[in-house]
Amino acid sequence: MIKKSRKVRDYKALTKALPTLRYLNPPSVFIHLQNGRCKTYDLTVKEGDHVDVGEQIGVRHGGFFEQPVHATISGTIGKISKKFHRTGRKVDCVEIVNDHKDILHNLIYDRTDEEIAALTQEDMVEIVKEKSLVGLGGSGFPTYIKLATKEKINTVVINAVECEPYLSSDYRLILEHPGRVVTGLKYIMQALKCDNAIIAIKSEKDPLFQVLTQVLRVRFPELNVKVAKLGNHYPQGWEIEVFRWALGIEIPHGELPMKYGVIGFNVSTAVGVFDAIKHNMPVIKRYFTMTGDAIKFPQNIRLRVGTSVKELIALCDGYIENAGELLVIMGGPMMGTSTVSDDVIVSKTTTSVIVLKNVDYKEEPCVRCGSCVYSCPAHLEPVQIMNAVKRNDKEVMKGLEAFKCIECGLCAYVCTSKIHVTDYVRKAKIKLG
Repeated sequence: MIKKSRKVRDYKALTKALPTLRYLNPPSVFIHLQNGRCKTYDLTVKEGDHVDVGEQIGVRHGGFFEQPVHATISGTIGKISKKFHRTGRKVDCVEIVNDHKDILHNLIYDRTDEEIAALTQEDMVEIVKEKSLVGLGGSGFPTYIKLATKEKINTVVINAVECEPYLSSDYRLILEHPGRVVTGLKYIMQALKCDNAIIAIKSEKDPLFQVLTQVLRVRFPELNVKVAKLGNHYPQGWEIEVFRWALGIEIPHGELPMKYGVIGFNVSTAVGVFDAIKHNMPVIKRYFTMTGDAIKFPQNIRLRVGTSVKELIALCDGYIENAGELLVIMGGPMMGTSTVSDDVIVSKTTTSVIVLKNVDYKEEPCVRCGSCVYSCPAHLEPVQIMNAVKRNDKEVMKGLEAFKCIECGLCAYVCTSKIHVTDYVRKAKIKLG
């Protein structure tokens, strides 16, 4: 019997119970000068220059914003080369050769609690903008733009659901540094003049509930912050789904949540706000999941932004014997991007790399079972969109609202004919611009 499916097989157990491995002193890092939102850049350093941790070395240019680029280690500027980005494309990266001294730039300093309490929304927006903080759950959207909203915000929501299979880096971040998460949330609430907040987790993640409620009770009794246990289905981490389950608010497609008095941030982004406001520090480190059935010892790793994935694979004792053809996925297996190489560099927004033994599935003709329609969280008709793509019928694609697809991958996951339906819907979105 065909029925709705919102469950995907999970593999978080490979890494979630293990203490996070530290790899904070790589021989070199490679800093992305381009990304999915910024195609051009200016580099303000040259080969042979010495740079310090947190020093600005250039700026990326986006369509309506600029992103300062910072050094994540101290050392010597090397050459510019092409490396894979999490988007699956090769982009320009500049190498920094580590001097292993970890010298902080003179603009990295701690603000006192009194100084922070006196900061206005405009002050905090400017700090976060200068430190180039973006959505670290993978969106890459500039955080300062969200933080600068003039809408009245009633509730801040920290998205700690982490619903993708395999990924557990946010889980470890909360367990090991709950104080940083909550302090970052506190600063966000201060900037937005908001008195209420929710930290949203899956109901199955009871250790997070215990840790967060204890930290809130003991260290932050003045904050009106609740820990909300949401559903365990996929894609519970989709922002619209988080708001629906945590607050009972339905955000229509294309509408900004801020209009409804709510705003959301990823866990890692909250910690990034903490580092920017408290230490005047850009994102130089992040929690990262290195996993998959082709890796001998999957791990969560605390690392420097710009670290080579090849080094991380070696840190996990390399590939299993007779691994065969490999599939390298940047991000989660449902919404991530696959590439043909492990020559990948960890950017600020790279949550994970998953290396799997490749399995070739024979694609069969669609049997019109309806699984993709029943399972789509955006209530689309993926197979009809696929047929429109094959005919290159843009009017039908538009009429079927292909632009509403969140690319969660469920339609391909549940397809009984092993058709890569999500790819077709993604192509429709591209055709519609």
